[in-house]
Amino acid sequence: MDMIIDITIIAAAVALFLTEVKWDMQMMQQNSYRNERFIKWLKGSSEYAGVSRLADLAMLVLALSTFMQSWPVKLILALAMAVKCVIALRKKYKKPLVFTKRVLRLYITECTVLLGVAALAAVMRGLAFEAGLAALFFATFSWAFTLAFNWLLKPIEQAINNSFVRDAKRILAEMPHITIVGITGSYGKTSTKHYLYRILSEKFSVLMTPGSFNTPMGVVRTVREMLQPYNDLFIVEMGAKNVGDIKEICDIVHPHMGIVTAVGEQHLESFKSIENVQRTKFELIDALPADGFAVLNDDFPFVASRKVDNVPVRRYSVADKPTSDFHVENISYSAAGTRFTLVGEGRRLELSTRLVGECNISNLMAAVIMALHLGVEEDKIKYAVSRIEQVEHRLNVKRTASGITIIDDAFNSNPDGSRMALDVLAGMNGGKRIVITPGMIELGSKQEYFNELFGEHIAETADVAIIVGQYNRDAILKGIGHKKSMDAKSVHTVATFAEAQKLMLSFAKAGDTVLYENDLPDSFK
Repeated sequence: MDMIIDITIIAAAVALFLTEVKWDMQMMQQNSYRNERFIKWLKGSSEYAGVSRLADLAMLVLALSTFMQSWPVKLILALAMAVKCVIALRKKYKKPLVFTKRVLRLYITECTVLLGVAALAAVMRGLAFEAGLAALFFATFSWAFTLAFNWLLKPIEQAINNSFVRDAKRILAEMPHITIVGITGSYGKTSTKHYLYRILSEKFSVLMTPGSFNTPMGVVRTVREMLQPYNDLFIVEMGAKNVGDIKEICDIVHPHMGIVTAVGEQHLESFKSIENVQRTKFELIDALPADGFAVLNDDFPFVASRKVDNVPVRRYSVADKPTSDFHVENISYSAAGTRFTLVGEGRRLELSTRLVGECNISNLMAAVIMALHLGVEEDKIKYAVSRIEQVEHRLNVKRTASGITIIDDAFNSNPDGSRMALDVLAGMNGGKRIVITPGMIELGSKQEYFNELFGEHIAETADVAIIVGQYNRDAILKGIGHKKSMDAKSVHTVATFAEAQKLMLSFAKAGDTVLYENDLPDSFK
């Protein structure tokens, strides 16, 4: 009987350990496998000493107590561990763990070593229960062991990454005919990438980095797995959170042309200052060869003020500015989308698109200017622009079967982007204008300031506000309160997006418009 109970405890403890490590892997992956970011997440998310971890600690204390001499208590402990596993496995995540080869190496190494130690402890002491006790201990402090194993495996991962980088460079060196266009910016780069891809595909064989493959290894993976000998152009999205990140990608692909869509106050938590953001984004332009070409968005002061003399440059802005080579006129919005005229260098190119919002017009401008430089004919550009589909979660407008208009701007909100999205919401007439948002993140010391301004703009443009989570709640509510134009009964606070959705559906009706502005990952509450 005792042996059966001990085996039950071992099985439950091992299952709990595997579950806790899986969660740690998920958060390590979301923090780019950087221990310092993982530690910061631990401290800020209450996971370090949250209810879940305290429950593990309580079970460990119970397992070490004299109560464990009683078999009913052992069964209760096993049941508690099993229930905790079931709850964890049934939980749904916005961004679940992706079992990449790196995750598998880290997960298998940590689990194999620690469970091996647990088994060894039981063998040495001749007590089966000791294996369960050790597994429960490892589960309780799994975050610390994950940090340790991630650090231990870092040289191996670096060696593997270096071999992949060398292979990507070899592939590119064997394709001297291909033209590489880099796109970066604080925001707008993914949309611009998609728009440019659609336009250039009218004339060339084009590959673009998929999804958000905008890190060095994401770009390397694209080259190794997707680039074909017949491709004429390779569009590379370049993301960054630290100075030097863009240069690292440029050193791999050596771009010939580049677009900077924006320099704004995003990722200030890691960049520390907008000057560092500017320096990093322009690492792309600085890397271009003398016969290259750059397209720059002068709607942003930290782009307009940056002198570029190493390559030919075309600057653009939505409104006509002295510094810009291209601007737009005759913008008109309708249910079908937007019509506008691109003006510059003696051209007047009349375009129509399904897209809405000034930010999308700006992104389209960059794509069209680059396409013109690459020799795409005007009629092909007009056709492609008219067929461009909205990029998911980036000011994507759609209508539900019940007649509610949804503006989906859930990806990676920022001060300028959120302002533009609210402006689009303000232009919607015929029903209530509802905004659902958790606010903006990664803004460093200006986090509260920008979310407070965001709240003020919500009060000016929306009829109903549903604030999700705790992270930015107080700042947004404070901003809404400043304007005193929104009835307190129209401002709601909820814990999750599921609750927000349920609340919205309880009062929204045909003709109303709902803006989803940002959606924080699982690492934020």
